[in-house]
Amino acid sequence: MNVNELAMRAPTIELRDVVKVYGSGPAGVRALDRVSLAVAPGEFVAISGPSASGKSTLLHLAGGLDGPTSGTVAVGGEDLAHLRPAELARVRRRQVGYVFQRYNLVASLTAVENVMLPLEFGGMPTRQARDAAVAAIERVGISRPFDRFPDDLSGGERQRVAIARAIAGDRDAILADEPTGALDTITGDLVIELLAELAAAGTSVVLVTHEPRFATWADRVVFMRDGRIVDESVPAAPPSPPEASVEAVPS
Repeated sequence: MNVNELAMRAPTIELRDVVKVYGSGPAGVRALDRVSLAVAPGEFVAISGPSASGKSTLLHLAGGLDGPTSGTVAVGGEDLAHLRPAELARVRRRQVGYVFQRYNLVASLTAVENVMLPLEFGGMPTRQARDAAVAAIERVGISRPFDRFPDDLSGGERQRVAIARAIAGDRDAILADEPTGALDTITGDLVIELLAELAAAGTSVVLVTHEPRFATWADRVVFMRDGRIVDESVPAAPPSPPEASVEAVPS
């Protein structure tokens, strides 16, 4: 799907004139400065820029992990500022999945239990949560058994479990903050291919990355500096679409 077709669809995530200030008075830090960004269903957006440019802050606000100082953040057309805490938690657990660079897996839980955790917190019955977790793990190419603990998995497998946790329950959007930073080149490429595959299947994907080669997978690349969006581009020669299924990550 080209960028013009994506722009015609109602956005999954939309930020309008968003300002985020940490602290107050002269010591306040303006992390985002009137940022506007809309991400359509099935669109893969890469966000690039130097350190401290506001990339991760934008992702935190888009996923409801933090709130703006001013402006509007909407997910599925709902202004997050108007939601009660329980409703905001529902958005984070059921509509938006977050992939962290360092995985954030619970060491005392198995792979499948880590993926089940947000589903059960969201009220899904245990058996249904397990079925959804197994489906998500299989989708990201992790081979059985699923009862291994994070310390028994390779870095690529741990990141795939983290992605499975983010997509379990058919999320509308995946927000990935430097998900390949702790991975080797081959495994990192496979993770980006997986994110591209999810976007091709209709999930909105927003990727924060420092790697230019990863940005070529995106439909659109957004460049940030000093808390502002300073430029956007469309990759001139994106790679071929990934296959329908991705091989398991080597250990």
